[in-house]
Amino acid sequence: MEAQKTAVEAIVALTGCDPAAVTESIRRFYLAGVKDPKRLTFKGLQAFARN
Repeated sequence: MEAQKTAVEAIVALTGCDPAAVTESIRRFYLAGVKDPKRLTFKGLQAFARN
């Protein structure tokens, strides 16, 4: 749970995206098996860069 919180805070701070949208994306990555906060942040930034 702490990994998700760290990743969400980092992505919101870097991109200014909606925290609810970021939380949903990070939750999907976490449930898919990504548990490392750095990896979650990186994958989240990649996902939001595509949009």
